[in-house]
Amino acid sequence: MEVLMHEASNQQENNAVCIVEPKSTFKKREDDIPSDAAHSNDKESVDIIFENITYTVSHRFRREEKEILHGISGRLPSKQLIALMGPSGAGKSTLLDILSGFRTTGMDGSIYINGRIRHLNNFRKCSAYITQDDRLEPLLTVIENMRVAADLKLPSSTPKHKKEMIIEDILTTLSLYEHMNTRSGRLSGGQKKRLSIALELVNNPTVMFLDEPTTGLDSSCCMQVVNLLKILARQGRTIICTIHQPSASLFQLFDQVYVLTNGDCLYQGATSKLLPYLENMKLPCPMYHNPADYIIELACGEYGNEKINTLIMGSQNGRNLQWFDNPETLKDAKSLRAEHPLRNKVNDNSLHATNLVHQIKILLRRGFIMCKRDTTLTHLRIAVNILVGVMLGSVFLRSGADGSRVLDNYNLLFAILIHHMMTTMMLTVVTFPMQMSILLKEHFNRWYSLKAFYTAITLIDMPISIICCILFSIIVYFMSAQPWEIIRFSMFVAISLLIMFIGQGTGLMIGAVFNVVNGTFMGPTLACPLMMFAGFGVSLRDLPSYLKWGSYISYLRYGLEGFVGAIYGLDRPILDCKEKGEFYCHYKYPSKFLSDISMSGDQFWNDIIALATILLITRCSAYLLLRWKLISYR
Repeated sequence: MEVLMHEASNQQENNAVCIVEPKSTFKKREDDIPSDAAHSNDKESVDIIFENITYTVSHRFRREEKEILHGISGRLPSKQLIALMGPSGAGKSTLLDILSGFRTTGMDGSIYINGRIRHLNNFRKCSAYITQDDRLEPLLTVIENMRVAADLKLPSSTPKHKKEMIIEDILTTLSLYEHMNTRSGRLSGGQKKRLSIALELVNNPTVMFLDEPTTGLDSSCCMQVVNLLKILARQGRTIICTIHQPSASLFQLFDQVYVLTNGDCLYQGATSKLLPYLENMKLPCPMYHNPADYIIELACGEYGNEKINTLIMGSQNGRNLQWFDNPETLKDAKSLRAEHPLRNKVNDNSLHATNLVHQIKILLRRGFIMCKRDTTLTHLRIAVNILVGVMLGSVFLRSGADGSRVLDNYNLLFAILIHHMMTTMMLTVVTFPMQMSILLKEHFNRWYSLKAFYTAITLIDMPISIICCILFSIIVYFMSAQPWEIIRFSMFVAISLLIMFIGQGTGLMIGAVFNVVNGTFMGPTLACPLMMFAGFGVSLRDLPSYLKWGSYISYLRYGLEGFVGAIYGLDRPILDCKEKGEFYCHYKYPSKFLSDISMSGDQFWNDIIALATILLITRCSAYLLLRWKLISYR
């Protein structure tokens, strides 16, 4: 860490970056960190060799396959900053995904880590993948994001003060210390990129994969990010990143470059030897021409496809190692295997640094902070429930106590059901896909298990859901003058809560499979048959025999039946008819109303059991669909 701090401070002085913490504090922190601290640089360096890598994708609707990578090979030494270059569609990101283990299906070939065949779970423990888009929690500050990462990525036995020292060292090195109390959503593009790197540095990975780390940044921020990556590489890390078309000054910062075109390798070797290689291939770079631009132009076929074939043959599709700085010192897989003996046998079952309970605890703490700051999930949600409750209560004022307005009250009960279903379902349909990108990154980088994430998002929303439900129920129930009995009110609230939770589960199922656009279409579409089979517009006894099955799977049917049982069941006495001019009050007898709508009024507990079963099914299905979604990305 001392070398990291020294080199980082030199780099920051060159860039005139102000650091607010005195150097004496740095020295004190470095002396306090023991040799076995989680952020010490005693990890084994990693050399990566890949041979004959092919990647094939299958078309979803046609029985045909397309090969993206065509048997490429390569060498990625440790302590190097390596660029994967090529035009759009060349296969850069695909190769990066395969090397990192993010993609495993459709891949063929061999990947060696220090001479041994890569064991994916063990490799993931010493590597980190940083995506092109900055997948950060925008409502958390820089220090809060870092503390969450430290609590999840470092062993739970690590003392808090050591975690704080590690966090401060990283933030200072990456020039984020003075922004530690700024929310991530308010950071600039370069600061977000550095924060993304900082989060993965917490557990000191020895291999880092970055997809287009300079995309969307100005030239100054690009230089800062790449300079930082070079400092990290000098610490013994293997840094591999894709880059589209760097400037000449940025290109020179990379130690090694690997150039792709249409899934083939055009060049592999030192950046400084690219020009000699092109001259050797009788394709000299024009004077005053950026070598990075020239090799991309060659890869695009601007000088003819025969030039591409010449370069592929010259690089032997990645097998030619003569253009490295010191090719004679490069060892093959067998020599590397002998040089890097196994230190300790790794437990394959302990992929994450902390246990499940600890992960849930940290995710709950993060979730509650975000809920408190998210106006949509909290303040607006409470306000909408209060407003809608007052509106419905005003429209159906005292309808629950008037025998002449039983049908109006029945409409109110159905409207309440639709409100509970749609507000909760559409909220999760919209918000859940937005969390998928963060989940993909954090889950792949071993922050937490899927079980911990799903448990946390299920528990986080419960308090606010219960508060909204109770507020809404109190307003509507008493404004519409439903029976003032604690048992009936409790039954009403219980049905409301179950409908809300099932709506959330349905929204999670849709959000786990579809994106925001398709999810907002699927949600209301799915709600239509649920309403049709609820027994509201068409009574249950009037449904055709071939459609009766729908009434058993529609949770709105059980919700409506439960509401009716709570309001008109339990042998409710004769209702008063208060409508002026009414000589005949048809539904002053609740039993008559129950008979006309084909409900008995004594099925409350059966409805509760049915709703609880559907709730369990939707929640389990959402988890399984989410798990399938994660697997499908790989």
